[in-house]
This record gives sequence, C-alpha cells and structure tokens, in this order.
Amino acid sequence: GFVVVSGLARGIDTAANQGALAQGTVAVMAGGLDVVYPPENAALTAEIAEKGLCISELAPGTQPQSRHFPARNRIVAGMVQAVLVVEAAAKSGSLITARMALDYGREVMAVPGHPYDGRATGCNMLIRDGAPMLRGIDDVIEVFFRIQQKVEAKLIMVGDGPERSKAMLRCKELGI
Repeated sequence: GFVVVSGLARGIDTAANQGALAQGTVAVMAGGLDVVYPPENAALTAEIAEKGLCISELAPGTQPQSRHFPARNRIVAGMVQAVLVVEAAAKSGSLITARMALDYGREVMAVPGHPYDGRATGCNMLIRDGAPMLRGIDDVIEVFFRIQQKVEAKLIMVGDGPERSKAMLRCKELGI
C-alpha cells in the first residue's frame, strides 16, 4: 500500500485522506494542529490523528491564512516520492505543490481532464509538459516501480566492483 500525504483541503484531498485511512495517511495542516481547516473536516482530522499523522510547522492556535498554504504545500512536496495531481485549475495550490515537487526531484503525475473544464487545465498542462498521464492504478504502480528502480540503482552505485558497473549501466538506461 501507499501512504497518502495531503493538505486536508476540501474535495480531492479530503477524499484521498478518507480513502487512505486504513493504509496510512498524513494530513499537513495549514494552521496550528489544534485548528482544523476546513472546519467540516474536524471528524476526519480526529480520525487521521488516531490512525495516521497530522503535522504542522505552525504554533498551536495559529489560524490558517493564505500565506500558509504554499508553505504547507512545500511540506507535502518534501515528504513524498511522487505527487499525483487529480484536479488543478491553471493557478492552484496543486500546481504549487507540483512545481515544488519537481524542484525537489520528485515525480509528478496527472489525471487528464476535459479541455474545456477549468478544473482540469492544470493537469492537462502538466501532461503536456511531460508528466505521466494517469488512467488508473496500474499507471501509478508503474511510476512507483520506476522510482524504486532508480533508488536501488543509486544505492548500488555507492559500492565498488562489478555491481557498480552494472548499476551505472542501469542508471544510464533509466536516464539517471
């Protein structure tokens, strides 16, 4: 299973956290740990705190403000191996997270949407710019398999001998 890390926002984030409760989920809060935003996610936040993890870099009692959301997105991007963008307008927090993830050398994947749907514009732009297009769970598993291969190849390269030569060839094949 995968651990889902999200910003606990309305919509996709909420659904992702709910769907991942049994496997593992992390909610990165945009305010203090004791300030649930959005308020309708109070029960979900309590369940995540019990079964998963809620984190924040802000002091208790801090109310979420617009300037806190990009910082929250930075934490999300830093905690993950890959970012899966399901829905994103042309200017959205999801694209901020995707850009930061790319800056950190993480994989960014996107679910395509109808070209006339403003909520899909960001996803379609990511795909146009080279992000793997996700059509289902098999595509997600394939991306994580590639990530694992890259990590294993880099770990082998630390050593010496014939394994290092094989690892260097494998890294070349993988484009790393």
